[in-house]
Amino acid sequence: MKALILSGGKGTRLRPITYTGAKQLIPVANKPILFYGIEAIKEAGINDFGVIVGDTKEEIKEAIGDGSKWKIKVTYIEQEAPLGLAHAVKIAEDYLEDTPFVMYLGDNILKEGVKGFVQKFKDKNPNALILLTSVSNPESFGVAELDELSRVKKLVEKPKNPKSNLALVGVYLFDKNIFKAVKAIKPSWRNELEITDAIQWLLNKGYTVESHKVSGWWKDTGKPEDVLSANRLILESIEKDIKGELIDSTIEGKVIIEEGAKVIKSTIRGPVIIGENTKIINSYIGPFTSVNSEVIIERSEIENSIVMKKSIIKNLERRIDESLIGREVKIFASSRKPMVNRFILGERSKVEVLQ
Repeated sequence: MKALILSGGKGTRLRPITYTGAKQLIPVANKPILFYGIEAIKEAGINDFGVIVGDTKEEIKEAIGDGSKWKIKVTYIEQEAPLGLAHAVKIAEDYLEDTPFVMYLGDNILKEGVKGFVQKFKDKNPNALILLTSVSNPESFGVAELDELSRVKKLVEKPKNPKSNLALVGVYLFDKNIFKAVKAIKPSWRNELEITDAIQWLLNKGYTVESHKVSGWWKDTGKPEDVLSANRLILESIEKDIKGELIDSTIEGKVIIEEGAKVIKSTIRGPVIIGENTKIINSYIGPFTSVNSEVIIERSEIENSIVMKKSIIKNLERRIDESLIGREVKIFASSRKPMVNRFILGERSKVEVLQ
């Protein structure tokens, strides 16, 4: 089998973070979201990867490189515009040829990985296997309707009046017949070739479409709150590992402090991860916080947040909570009052909090 990872798109729901970077490379627990998908597919025994790239292609290419980090082969496929998931399949036909493949949306994280689903596809040999999960807002997803025997009978993309709460998870497995489907369908009202329409075409033509309900959690990290939720879920599974330097500090719970980091006269309450060469000084880092490398946090409090590389946070009396802070951001205060701050800041932002 081969893999097709989708890493294009503009990430409009994550702006301003994605004005200057690919949404798939936003770090969750200090690892780019995209890397979780690569690792899951590699674990399933797949080593040949096609990566769909768009406007952020140079950043994606720099992050993945030639794939040697994971011992995989990588082929980059350029998509001129985000014209839909089925369009991504269509332009990848020369790469995929007649080989069955797993298609994985690069901004998705699936707790249980894909190994079991890939094996089910090999064992049952359907034309397509889709993954489903129950959601509270099905109108925001592609939705599957099942018959009384739990067989897929209909798929609808972002229905205004959904008849089911079963959303399609961003992982699909196909054989070569999907190319007939993506060539036969027309663009939707969104002017995109929808993968739901392609799978519906397979159903209408009598091809076998199997479904599987995901038992663990799944996150489509399309919005800031989804990124923070994924960060919490990943951090719940970490183990304590202190490699950095602690000076007159208190560590509680599961905390990772990477090499070169210094925690000075501070309290860290896990689960928390502190990246390489970061300095935490006279501060409090609360649960579910990921602080990336080369960050400085001094005389401040933060929890339930993500802080990206080379950012600086100083002299804040208000606790930062539920915040997504981009690279090279500066947040500082000139005086102090006990209040709460919330931020979603793009790369190289500079914020002065008036007290």
